[in-house]
Amino acid sequence: MTLRVVFMGTPDFAVPALRAVADAHEVVCVYTQPPRPAGRGKKERPSPVHQAAEALGVPVRHPATLKDPADREAFAALGADVAVVAAYGLILPRPVLDAPRLGCVNIHASLLPRWRGAAPIQRAIMAGDAETGLTIMRMEAGLDTGPMLLSVKTPIGPDTTAGTLHDTLAAMGAPLILEALDGLAAGVLTAVPQPVDGVTYAAKIDKGESRIDWTRPAPDLDRHVRGLSPVPGAFFEHDGERVRVLAATPEDGRAETAPGTVLDDAPRVACADGTALRLDRLQRAGKGPVDGAAFLRGRPLPPGTVLG
Repeated sequence: MTLRVVFMGTPDFAVPALRAVADAHEVVCVYTQPPRPAGRGKKERPSPVHQAAEALGVPVRHPATLKDPADREAFAALGADVAVVAAYGLILPRPVLDAPRLGCVNIHASLLPRWRGAAPIQRAIMAGDAETGLTIMRMEAGLDTGPMLLSVKTPIGPDTTAGTLHDTLAAMGAPLILEALDGLAAGVLTAVPQPVDGVTYAAKIDKGESRIDWTRPAPDLDRHVRGLSPVPGAFFEHDGERVRVLAATPEDGRAETAPGTVLDDAPRVACADGTALRLDRLQRAGKGPVDGAAFLRGRPLPPGTVLG
């Protein structure tokens, strides 16, 4: 059964799902965040979902909020069977949630109720979770509290970064949302309430927490680096310059050495509990990413240097 769908999303994560839904159903309109200034010229750039929708020939709307009664009426007037939401970026008020015949369903990048909120991919890696996944849920007024329709799991390996996990989950979302829409259309999907136990919240990544705290053990910092790679990127500072660390390896260090001290030309940096973090891939401001050895050729960090 072909459904009339409103698709609501903004970043790259939502694009595979949009394309899949548009191929299988009638997407009557796409809602996305307004164009934002980007690049050196600060020219307004449409979101990835906006660009994908235009390529598909689907009408696009980008209200700054959904608080205006006129915007809510325009949404209801679309006569949608269902709204599919994926990283849209706006809270949906009750009149919008109630407008589609089958409600609004969300593609959330975690295994709910773990990691409700804004940064589930990053938080899962940073916390050392062994697995994560996607949950398709019916949306309600609470933050990612709605009953679950479908879910799928994927492992988090020792080399998984936020970037690689993002791409994996984005690809997994396309077939999963189609399965959910088929089940809703046929009336065979049962929404299951989220468990009361195991609720955690994935707070938005704050700029300040990207700074590497060398007083933490290296395995923690490895997860910190991977959870923030490639953007915004974990960083340290030295001589007033900020350097992003995009890949690192936890190793044994020297218990007597103060955290933050460069140990050798690997380069390895002393961390807590006698551990060390080998800096495998780094990036200076305005430069491209390079491996540790290439970085040191352009920006020496002699053993004994203390990083901030």
